[in-house]
Order: sequence, then C-alpha cells, then structure tokens
Amino acid sequence: MTSSRSYLIRALYQWIVDNGVTPYILVDALIQGVDVPQQHIQDNKIVLNIAPMAVEGLTLGDDAISFSARFSGKSVNLLVPTEAVLAIYARENGQGMMFNDEPGSAPPPDDTSPTDDKPKPSLRVVK
Repeated sequence: MTSSRSYLIRALYQWIVDNGVTPYILVDALIQGVDVPQQHIQDNKIVLNIAPMAVEGLTLGDDAISFSARFSGKSVNLLVPTEAVLAIYARENGQGMMFNDEPGSAPPPDDTSPTDDKPKPSLRVVK
C-alpha cells in the first residue's frame, strides 16, 4: 500500500484551518530533498507555518509539500518531502499528530538472523 502520511497531513491541515487555528509542520531537515532556509534550522529540524495567510502556492502533494513563504522579508520557495514531516499541529493548542516511521520505510531486516530474535508486535493506547 502507499504511504498514508500525505493523506493524514492533508486531512489534519484542513481540520486545523477549519477550526481557525494556525497549522505548523515540524520537518526533519536531514532528509534528502528538503529545501528550506538553512539559517532557520535548529537541531536538524525546522518548524514551518503553513497557514493560508502565511504562504503562497501551497501544494500538499503525495510526495512533497511545496510553497513560497517570506523569511527575513525575502520570498523563498520551499520543498518538503512528505517523509520529512515529523508532525503537523495547531500552534495555538498543540493539537495534531506526530508521525513514526512507516512500515517499509526502514531497510528490511537481515534474513540470516534467527526468527526468535525479532521483536514481538505490541499495541499501545493513544490518548
């Protein structure tokens, strides 16, 4: 199956905007293809305001998010692969979602390892 991350980003973006709050994304700046202003990266991450009034030409695509925004008064074109989005949330109340690595995004395990060494599946309660 295709990644659900881009669908969740679009849905949460719309939910946040519909509720009149400001959508922010947290981006892993080390992921290949991320094109953001380097001077605003802290701890290899950057937080971006993607509110309709803060950006131009916002495209929430299947593979990437692209838009133009102003940094220090200069218009900058940004490109963020969806796999680099670590979270999308509302600035005002923090509501949103953090993303974990999806199945298939990590390299496959070594087939030579014994099967009993593999971690057992587990469930956890999300509030």
